[in-house]
Amino acid sequence: MTTATHSTPVLALHDVVAGYGPTTVLDGLSFEMHAGERLAMIGRNGVGKTTALRAIMGLVPLRSGCLQFMGQEIAGLQPHQRAALGLGYVPQTRDIFPSLTVEENLLAGLKHRPRSALDEAYALFPRLAERRRNGGTQLSGGEQQMLSVARALLGRPTLLLLDEPLEGLAPLIRQELLQAFARMAQQTGIATIIVEQQVDEALHYAQRALILDHGTVVHTAAAAELRADEATLERWVGMAVH
Repeated sequence: MTTATHSTPVLALHDVVAGYGPTTVLDGLSFEMHAGERLAMIGRNGVGKTTALRAIMGLVPLRSGCLQFMGQEIAGLQPHQRAALGLGYVPQTRDIFPSLTVEENLLAGLKHRPRSALDEAYALFPRLAERRRNGGTQLSGGEQQMLSVARALLGRPTLLLLDEPLEGLAPLIRQELLQAFARMAQQTGIATIIVEQQVDEALHYAQRALILDHGTVVHTAAAAELRADEATLERWVGMAVH
């Protein structure tokens, strides 16, 4: 895994432009984050949040701009090369292997680590230990999300990208997941970017927040400060949290 000095951002985007076909989605996106930071990326639907994560992971090519991870320019690297450097990604679709058991899914994420490392996943999500012999199709939505996150973590990423991890889940399951994410960050020092429509819960989890609009950052603040800023949330997200 690539190392960087204490002052080097884990991730730095400078004037990133990206999109699909003729459509520009990210239009001058710039931000930095540091080791262990928990960052929420929020905004209305269609402003570029998911595209930002996909661009960081290499699933959407950059048209222009700079994208650095641990001080290294990675815009020319393939997704698997970025993963090898320490980028983890949990897509909105979860992408577990439905024909495999929980344990077989987790083994796919080990990346040459010993099988005993599975205990890390089971310690973070005890429910997965109880379901280890169950197939992917036998899991609830919350359990599938736990499995997707746990599999990504077994690769020991430096930065984990979470795209709508709470979507479609019951409130109690959302709280369980967020508590596990917080434990994960505290225990491993991993940095996380969470894109989430459940704005209040995302801001409770995060330390800092970015608001995107038309593919660029229009506001950044401490998450706790933004939760109390109803005018800004109403203007850019269309809601206020309580």
